[in-house]
Amino acid sequence: MAADFRARAKGPAAGDGGPTSTASTAIQGLRETLRGVGLRNTAPRIAVLRELDAATAPLSHGEIAERLQDAGFDRATVYRNLIDLTEAGLALRSDHGDHIWRFERKRPEAAGTNHKHPHFVCVECGAVSCLPAASIQVAAVAGTPKSLRSVVDVQVKGHCDTCAD
Repeated sequence: MAADFRARAKGPAAGDGGPTSTASTAIQGLRETLRGVGLRNTAPRIAVLRELDAATAPLSHGEIAERLQDAGFDRATVYRNLIDLTEAGLALRSDHGDHIWRFERKRPEAAGTNHKHPHFVCVECGAVSCLPAASIQVAAVAGTPKSLRSVVDVQVKGHCDTCAD
């Protein structure tokens, strides 16, 4: 299983232009991203980065490890790679009040902006989802900390659409 992923991570065979060409191009892009920050291209690291790229919301270590279990990657390997990706600036790690670290891919932003964006946390089921940066506006006014002018971590809590019904 892990060998199967490792073979796919190495890229296509010579002359291969089939449907895996797109997947190979995506893996090649991940390899270049890893090289760009000085990390080695290992099959587990590419798999973890690929999961983060595909995610639409922050994922816990356990969720990522479960998704990669069938590929033969153990929980410790997944965790080490999540930490490496975070330290290299390719992933973000956050705690949304439940003492569970969640990871998400750090996306390139427009010049002059930061990577922080608000999150919605369901108080019923604990689901965490990303909100569009423009959905929450934080403005510093007289008497508020100066840090409101720079990076702030905003969380909105309430009932998600599923739990609100």
